[in-house]
Order: sequence, then C-alpha cells, then structure tokens
Amino acid sequence: MLDNYHLNQLAEPLLVWFLDHARVLPWRERPEPYRVWVSEIMLQQTRVEAVKPYYERFLKALPDVAALAACPEDQLMKLWEGLGYYNRVRNMQKAAVTVTEEYGGVLPADYGKLLELKGIGSYTAGAIASIAYGIPVPAVDGNVLRILTRVAADDTDIMKQSFRSAVEAQLGEMMQDLTVPEELRRALRDENVPGAFNQAMMELGATVCVPNGAPLCEECPWSKMCLARAQGRMMDFPVKSKAKARRIEERTVLVIRDGEKVAIRKRPKKGLLAGLYELPNLSGALSAEEVLSYVKEQQFAPLRIEKLADAKHIFSHIEWRMSGYAILVEEAGFAAEGEPESGNGRTPEEKADGEGGLIFVDAWDARERYAIPSAFSAYAGYLKKEFDEEEKR
Repeated sequence: MLDNYHLNQLAEPLLVWFLDHARVLPWRERPEPYRVWVSEIMLQQTRVEAVKPYYERFLKALPDVAALAACPEDQLMKLWEGLGYYNRVRNMQKAAVTVTEEYGGVLPADYGKLLELKGIGSYTAGAIASIAYGIPVPAVDGNVLRILTRVAADDTDIMKQSFRSAVEAQLGEMMQDLTVPEELRRALRDENVPGAFNQAMMELGATVCVPNGAPLCEECPWSKMCLARAQGRMMDFPVKSKAKARRIEERTVLVIRDGEKVAIRKRPKKGLLAGLYELPNLSGALSAEEVLSYVKEQQFAPLRIEKLADAKHIFSHIEWRMSGYAILVEEAGFAAEGEPESGNGRTPEEKADGEGGLIFVDAWDARERYAIPSAFSAYAGYLKKEFDEEEKR
C-alpha cells in the first residue's frame, strides 16, 4: 500500500530515465506559466499528438494572458473547436480576466492563489507551480495514480477523492524534502527538480506504464522496485470503480440548404455545447416524412430530401446516435449573416443567440467562421463534399 511505501527511492532513477526519454513537446521548449497552463488544460481528456496543432494555433492567436482575456467569445470557441469540453476554455478566459486585473497579466507564483482561479484544480495548479516556477508541489493525474498504485500494489479505488487527496499529501511531503545528486540536478532544465519530477511521472504513465494494454516493464526505471510486477499483478492495478453508464440519445440532424447557403443555429448559453453553433437537429430518429413535415412547419418549401449516413458521438455522460438528412429548400428569405432583419434591427446571429433561431451562412466558410462542434463532423464533411461535386458539374 502507498502509505507504507518509501516514495523517496523512486525519484533518482525516474529523473535519470526522464533525461534520456522525455519527448520533445512544444510546451516543454519554453515552460513559461501561460504556456504550461494552456497545454495542461488542452491535455485534459485529449491525446498529446492531437493537442499539438491546436496548441500552436491557440498561442499564435492568443500569445499571452491579456490576449486571452480580451478575445471575443466566437473567436475563442473557434480556436478551441475540435478539443471539446468547451467550458474549459470559458473558464480559462474568466481566469485570464482575473489574472489581468489582479496580477498584472502574469499567473501568480503561488500554489494557493493558482487554486483560486476559475477552472484550475489541484492538478493544474501543481503543474503550473512546479513546471513554471519550480515550487515543490505535486501534480496528480490519472497517469500518476496508475504508476503509483502499481509500484506499491495499492488496491484502493483511485476514483475516491479521499485517496487522491492522500496521494497528493504524501507526494507533497516527499517533494518538500526531495534531494538528488548535484550532477543530476544540473542536468535538468533550469535545475528544476520539482517540475522535472512531476513531468517524469506523467511521461512514465503515458509511454511506459500505459493506461491501455500491458505495461512495458522492461523499459521501466522502477521495474526492480515495483511490487505489482514482483507479484505478477500489473494488470490488477489501478483499481477503478466503473463510471455510470452513458445515457443514449437519438438525434436527427438536418442539413438544410438554400442554394449555396446552409442553416445553422446557436445553442443555448447553458447546458451541453453551450453557446456553440450547430446544424439544426431534433430529438429522436425521424423518418423522411417527419423531417419534411418539420421543415414545412418552419415555413420552408422543401424541393428535395436525401438520407445521409448514420453517425454517433460520445460525450462524457451522453452518447448521441444520429441519423441525418440533407434538405434542399426554395429561397428561404433569411437575411445574409451580419445583416439586420427587417422589423427588429437585429442581425440573424443576434436573433439566434440563445433562441435557437436559424441563420443561413455560406457553406464554403461555415466551418471557418463558426465554432461547430465535432459532434456534427460527419455531416459538416458531407456538406463540403457535396459542393465540391456540384462545382465540377
């Protein structure tokens, strides 16, 4: 069990291994507070290789805290498109406003103050504090819990918050007294032992003591001190209670086209995919006749309907099983995007904001201008393919 395991013996072999095996990652090249923060938020629920292009694009557009704080919401959502969990970046912006107003645009070099910022929990605060500032505090994520429960053969349920808190406390105490040979310390970037130790544990969990499949024990610097390996029980750890089953929802997605324009709408400001643009969709698996009836109720005159491929998208607690239809309608009579509609002086975007109203936008640049969640990628891809084919005819 971890509370009886001497963690101090793990540090030196892990850091020696890390010097030779650390991956070259863009956020490691310049471990500045803002860059570390952006990378850690992006890496939540997302693979390293998938994050790289988003990270570069985000930093190019928003190079510092002040730029993030001042970024218009639609642009921010567009920059985050594809990463999912959009509340993460909304919380980042709220925290950036606080940092700009209270700390002069620089994340505080204080673990407790980092924890007070919106969207920053103990793991992210520990990562920023240790990697960017060299503060000896732990950064405990799933990788760390997995490698520690294996090395100590600890069968405690890692989903229990009490266990995570106990691990953080034990690691925190160990890191306060962490010492390594002087030659090893000098070999580390900026001689930052706490930052290197936390990153090395993350790296070991991501590349050797892996989450899916058998661990690569022959490559592990802890192989001779790992109790799970000694017992031949590596796959028994970590112990993790099963998550609640996802709720299945059937949706019918509509690709409504008016010439070269396509209908989208903005989701409500709260709830799933809050404030993002989407293709109109209805609850249930509807037939073509039901879809045509709905389209007519919206005062459109359908000319043609075509069944699209089925698709599904998995959120953390919900799974959408989608059927789709492309519907060509007569000229809808909607104002072009950005132009006020007669009678109310509001643009279509303003009307759609939170009301679920449709706006018609140029299908060629819909994906470039509007943050449409990846949940609809199967149907957004169909749109462009269709227009490409029409252009060739």
